[in-house]
Amino acid sequence: MFCCLRTVRRLCLDKILLQCVLQSRTLSGADAINALRPFYFAVHPDFFGQHPKEREVNENSLKRLNGYLENLQKPGFRSFKPTQLTFYVREREPNSSNVQESFSASGFRAVSFTLHTRDLLSTVLDILNSCSLSTEHVQSLNVNSQPHKEAKSTVNRPIKWDKTYYSFTGFKDPEEELEQAQRVETTLLSWLDDNEASAVKKLKKSLPLRKELERLKIELSHELQLSDIRWQRSWGIAHRCSQLHSLGRLVQQRPEILENVKGRTVVFTDRSGMSAAGHIMLGTMDVHHHWTKIFERLPNYYKLQKRLLLLEDRISQLLGGIQVIYIEELQPLLTLEEYFETLNSFYNKLRDSRLPFHPRSLRGLQMILESDRYAPSLHEFGHFMIPTVCDPAALQWFIFAKAQEARENLKRKEEMMITEKELINTSTERFSLERLYKEPSVSSAQMIECCKRLLEESLPYLQGMHLCISHFYSVLQDGDLCIPWNWKN
Repeated sequence: MFCCLRTVRRLCLDKILLQCVLQSRTLSGADAINALRPFYFAVHPDFFGQHPKEREVNENSLKRLNGYLENLQKPGFRSFKPTQLTFYVREREPNSSNVQESFSASGFRAVSFTLHTRDLLSTVLDILNSCSLSTEHVQSLNVNSQPHKEAKSTVNRPIKWDKTYYSFTGFKDPEEELEQAQRVETTLLSWLDDNEASAVKKLKKSLPLRKELERLKIELSHELQLSDIRWQRSWGIAHRCSQLHSLGRLVQQRPEILENVKGRTVVFTDRSGMSAAGHIMLGTMDVHHHWTKIFERLPNYYKLQKRLLLLEDRISQLLGGIQVIYIEELQPLLTLEEYFETLNSFYNKLRDSRLPFHPRSLRGLQMILESDRYAPSLHEFGHFMIPTVCDPAALQWFIFAKAQEARENLKRKEEMMITEKELINTSTERFSLERLYKEPSVSSAQMIECCKRLLEESLPYLQGMHLCISHFYSVLQDGDLCIPWNWKN
């Protein structure tokens, strides 16, 4: 017995000494950020400005990744859960054999991987390797920068202790913890139980700012006679208030330039101008001088918008009466000028091809133009997604072949939208929610399924909360609860 105790004591001392050696070689937070620069460059949301879905996914995944990295740097950090992340990567690279990878409709590479490492260096290498990015630059840092296969043979490898060591010392077996974490999936009730207090605290803190935001929005909408004020990205409440205060100051300083905004929608986004949907875009990084120029140019934008509508009608006439539409939630964010050029190029190609569509034979159908596709397709909501580079003959065959299916999908879309709205209202009332909404990347079918399952549960945690249906679990900075649409029971 005493021999066993001496052995355990020696093993404990050896572990402490080894940890001291390992700590001297551990990556610092600054080193980790420096090593991950290629990754941040590949996935940074600002590079996805014209692709709202991909941008939103990367923004949310970066928030969760930053939280994971912060926890790794906390002294004495022990408890952790494997974290699955998905990023859209700008460049195309060969697929890694152990990484789930697919391509979005916009052509970006979607990479999914799970983080379960306990040190910064291994985490950094996992991230870079998962995204098929080079790890050679890590060698310039004063840490053990060998690839995983080589690193396992060095002193910085995880140590596999005998089970008796954990029995005698009472320490937790990290392998056993990891296996348990991987076996047990996060359930909705367990996650709400763990995070309700944090969400309530953040929500209470944000309430004064939420009231201020609503007041500013109502006052500015009334004063400028705007149809709506929106935000393209999920900025925090404080950030939104700041943007409205800036607009309010401009109204006071230059009221004459805002005479032409009546009935329009103002969208705070990453660049200034007029969007393809006809909304006034105010870049959040621009100063008042840039906003002033946009308001002064509104009469010219309105003239261009009339030309654009005429161009859509001409395309419709050439394609048997099919309606050309622009869907903000599904298409890249384009300026009015960019969208006009896209339409004009497509129109000239159609006019020269002289496709034999019977007049008004496709009335009631819809189509959108996309510059990042190469083959036409039919969306589940019934509209055709047509590439600007599509061969006219192939386009004609595809539309004729899918016309009936498109009409059926359009009819289902109307029914689905009604069902979705009813379920949102019912769920909001049933759980006494302050607000229930979804991210743009969540489809109506997914939202309907989620709400139906929620209504089968008893969820007192949700009373008075703001609930966002998303693809992951998260508590936002202002207390909104995010849950995946396919949450586990």
